[in-house]
This record gives sequence, structure tokens and C-alpha cells, in this order.
Amino acid sequence: MDTLIHAVLQATIVSKCVLVLLLFMSLASWAFMFARHLALRSAKNRVLSGLDSAHRAHNLEAILQCMARDRTSPLYSITGGAVQEFNRLCRTGDVERLASENVRRALHFGIAGEIARLKSSLALLATAANTAPFIGLFGTVWGIMQSFTAIAQMKSVSLATVAPGIAEALVATAVGLFVAIPAVCGYNIFKARLSEIEGLCISFGGHLLNRLQQEGGRHPEGLNFAQGE
Repeated sequence: MDTLIHAVLQATIVSKCVLVLLLFMSLASWAFMFARHLALRSAKNRVLSGLDSAHRAHNLEAILQCMARDRTSPLYSITGGAVQEFNRLCRTGDVERLASENVRRALHFGIAGEIARLKSSLALLATAANTAPFIGLFGTVWGIMQSFTAIAQMKSVSLATVAPGIAEALVATAVGLFVAIPAVCGYNIFKARLSEIEGLCISFGGHLLNRLQQEGGRHPEGLNFAQGE
């Protein structure tokens, strides 16, 4: 540890700036991963709860009442978009002819919108994972260049004089990998969780569409849903 600290302290100003940048990227990545973990866990729990409530509901009105209770759930906006399209068709008199296809499209757009919202800023994590090793490599190359410049000014060269400068330069690459590896793992984990949430939303959308097809005819004036109130 003392050797590592000494190497950092003896590094050039450019290498120190690279290390500071990598440290900032590491802290930002971990903070982002923690926040995204909480957000996706909450979203998944809310979707699971809503899906369970939808399956236990006895009719379409009960499903809408359950979805309206939790406005922070992804299923709230998905349901709202489907109901809004259904009500629009009721007003135009095209509900029997277009309800199935149009509501399915509205559900698709709603699910895509919610997944995009949950995926927001995930590209920053991918950027950190992809760029950190190259930033570290830049610091290493710069350090090696400085080492060779110093070596050229020496009258005698030995391993004892070359090794410390090379070791200092390689610290940047090690730190870059230290930043990139957790970021890559986090990005892949979050992608898998998003796919799981998307699958649950699609399952809910199919269930809601089936209920609308079965019971929508009982509501020629449209459906009541507390969206935007």
C-alpha cells in the first residue's frame, strides 16, 4: 500500500489528473449503481404487486381501481395510455372496429416509454465502463513517455532506475480497470433486470387487453381512470 501511495505521489501532473478523473468516475459509477438498484427494485416490486392485483381482480373496473392507487408504478401510466385510447375510440364510435389493435399499440408505446424511463442515464454507466480503461491507458502511456525522457538524461541505466517510473505509469491502467470492471458488471445486471421488468409489463398488458376485449362492450361511454387528477 505504501508503495502504491508513493507511486501516486511521485506521478506527473498529467498522470495525477488522470487518476483524479478515474477516481471521480468510480465514485459517480458506484453512486449511480446504488441509486439505479433502488429504483429498479422498487419498480419491479410495484409491477409484481400490480400484476398480482390485476389477476385477482374480478372485473375490469377493479383492475383500474387497483392501478390508480399507485401512481408511481410503471403500470399506472401503461394503464392510463390504454384507457385513454379506448375512451377516444368510444367517442369516435370506432371502438368495436379498432379497439383491439389500437389499444395493443397504446400498451406497446406505454411499456416502451416506461422501460426507456427506467433505462435513463444507463448510457452513462456504459460510457464509464468503455472509456475508463482507455483513460487509464493514456495515463500509462504518458507516464512511460516521461520515464523514458528521464532515462535518456541519465548517464547509467539499470533496472533499479527504470522500474519505479514504469510502475508509476502502470498504476493508471490498474485504476482504469478498477473503474471499468464494476461498471460493466453493473450495466449487464441492470440490463437483465430491465428485461425482467419489461416481461412483467408485457404480461400485464396482455391481461389488460384481454379484459378490455371481454368487458369493453359494457362501457360504450368509456372507462373511468384517475390519471392526471
